[in-house]
Amino acid sequence: MTIDVEYESEDKLDLPYQEIIEKVVCEALAYENCPYEAEVNVLLTDDEEIRKINSKFRFIDNTTDVLSFPMVEYDRPGDFSNLETPEADFCFDPGTGELMLGDIAVSVQKVRAQAEAYGHSEERELAFLIAHSMFHLMGYDHETEKEREQMEQKQREVLDKLGITR
Repeated sequence: MTIDVEYESEDKLDLPYQEIIEKVVCEALAYENCPYEAEVNVLLTDDEEIRKINSKFRFIDNTTDVLSFPMVEYDRPGDFSNLETPEADFCFDPGTGELMLGDIAVSVQKVRAQAEAYGHSEERELAFLIAHSMFHLMGYDHETEKEREQMEQKQREVLDKLGITR
């Protein structure tokens, strides 16, 4: 398992962010029964940089709390069976054999602000944003009410299993 975390914000979180990210990534993958070792890249950045990323890749010139960039296309969310074909070889790192799930960008400033706004810890907010993004990286979305409810339930169950609650 490769979880690459880059911290590019001068605003420092006073918590073991690497450990939190690793626990949530691993638990989300286990929750979805991912049969592969995976690679995930996480960028902890500031509002201005995440605004630039959002503008460049989503054409939305606003700051946001988290962005997810999946590298895998799924027939159905959380269904890894379509990766067992030669056509899906590009989804795997040729050096490590790991499934390249994708990239996550998190605004450290939003972690802090949203934790305060929702009345919970920065640890819980960071863990929530990582769980949310992990489900995006595994093909889930929240365009409809049913999809939103499904993602929220999965996120909650992962965080509950880790004991990271409000």
